[in-house]
Parts: sequence; C-alpha cells; structure tokens
Amino acid sequence: MPQRTVLVVLFDDVQSLDVTGPVEVFAGAEKHTPGTYRIATASLDGAPVRTSSGLTVVPDLALTGAPAPHTLLVPGGQGTRNADPRLVGWLREHGPRAPRLVSVCTGAALLAAAGLLDGRRATTHWAYCDRLARDHPAVEVDPDPIYVRDGHVATSAGVTSGIDLALALVEEDLGRDAALTVARHLVVFLRRPGNQAQFSAQLAAQTARREPLREVQQWITEHPGADLSVESLAARAALSPRHFARAFQAETGTTPGRYVDRVRLEHARRLLEDSGDGVEEISRISGYGTPEAMRRAFVRALGASPAEYRRRFRPATAR
Repeated sequence: MPQRTVLVVLFDDVQSLDVTGPVEVFAGAEKHTPGTYRIATASLDGAPVRTSSGLTVVPDLALTGAPAPHTLLVPGGQGTRNADPRLVGWLREHGPRAPRLVSVCTGAALLAAAGLLDGRRATTHWAYCDRLARDHPAVEVDPDPIYVRDGHVATSAGVTSGIDLALALVEEDLGRDAALTVARHLVVFLRRPGNQAQFSAQLAAQTARREPLREVQQWITEHPGADLSVESLAARAALSPRHFARAFQAETGTTPGRYVDRVRLEHARRLLEDSGDGVEEISRISGYGTPEAMRRAFVRALGASPAEYRRRFRPATAR
C-alpha cells in the first residue's frame, strides 16, 4: 500500500482543533498500519503560527518546499476572513494537483477563494454558510450536512466534524477496522454519516419564548411515538391549530411538522445505533408506524435505508 502524504496548511488565527483533530486521526491510522500516512504541516514561510485560541504551532516546513501531497487539508479559523493573497495563490496553483482536497470548517472559504470549489457542492460551519454562498455564487453551498464529498473534494462543517471526515477518509483508505480502532482510541464514535445534520432538532430550532410552546417541544422529544399532529399539539398548548402552527414557527423558526420529523429521525437513528431492537419495533416507537414509512424517511434524509444505516454506523461493541 503506497504511503499517502497529508499536508496541513497553517496560517495565523487558524482554529487549533481544525488542525489537531484530523492530524490525530491520520496519526492514529499510521500507528495502526505503519507506512500508510506521512503527515506534514506547512505555513507560507515556514514560521510558527499563532492559533485563534493563542496556541503557537511550529510547522514542519514552508509551503514552497512542501512535498506534493496526496491529501491537501485546509483548516478554518478567523484567519480565513482576511487571508493572505499569497496563500490563496498557492492553493490556486497547487490545489488542483492534489488527488484529494479537504477543508475543515471555514477552510472552505480559502478553497472557494482559490476557485477550487466552483461548480461543486460544499459545506462549512453553519454560521458561515450564507456568507460562503454570497461571496462565491459558483459554489453550491449545503448548510445541513456535517461533511460533503464531491469527487476528490471533501468539505466539512464546524470543528469536530473534521474528525468525522478524517475517519471517513481513513475508512476509505484502510478499511473499517482501522478507522474503528482510531475512533475507539480517540473515544469518538465511528458512526456519524456525512449527511447527518450539523444540528439536532433541539439545537437547530430556537427555543420558544412562551412556556406552553416550550413544553410542547419537550413533549415531542420525550414522546416521538405519540400522536404529534398539529391538532394534538395545539390542544396540549391550549391554542387553536392555526394559532399554534403560526406561533410555533414564529418562535422556533421551523414548522411543527418539520420539527416532529427531525425528532423522530434522531430517535430512530439512536435506537438503530445503540439497541438491538428490530426495524419494525423501532419504526413503531419512533412514531413512523410502519417500517416502510421509516425507510422512506431515512432514504430522503440520510440517503440510506435503516438497515444500511445500522450496518454502517452501529458500533461493533453494540452488535
């Protein structure tokens, strides 16, 4: 198996975890299967950089002397907002040569500035998706997934999603056993699919201001298998269905139906990951009613059937 060089680009005000998270994954994979990864860090002139949290990181070398990488990884951070034109120029010249191009968080902004995301689907931290789409209209920005693969280019959302993406790349390179070993060592789960939402339903929606609506939100979360029709939820909030639907959307930023869909999907996903319950039982207690209804919801939201999701993302220790 050929050794793959992973080159991590450094710059002032980089987000430290965007760097160290993926590096720890690839370093763990190298320990598991020696000779598979060579990791190098490089700044424009080879000088140390100061991260956004105040840490000083000493790169291995300057970008001008960096080896041709198999995987070129561009982290994010505050330093991407006013990037050095020389860095953007280097990426524009060398990025197309890399067999695999990866960004973490707002590192996508640097790839986009270099023209490397034009015509591609990409993501970044949820707080910067609108800005990325506005500044680079040639990029198809998807604000929802934790990472996106488009050909040889992979972009990930905020911070820890860089670990998820790196684990997915290790699994692609070395197989599931290697990636699972690294995940266990880092005490993270090898089970977050790329198209999993950046937010849970509770985080994605705002918390309602009025207590009756907050109580309804909590009720939905605790009783996904109950009757969660607008009429039933409105009665619980002591409002008319029409008034409830308007108030819920105004205060949470989403419709009752969409909120219920997300809660049920998350509940079913957790049961597939953590329990030995059958698909029929999970579909019932998660509120889908039938396995077919749950299958359609999973395929629509995650691109995989419940059985495939369980096969790919359930930890081996739970089997």
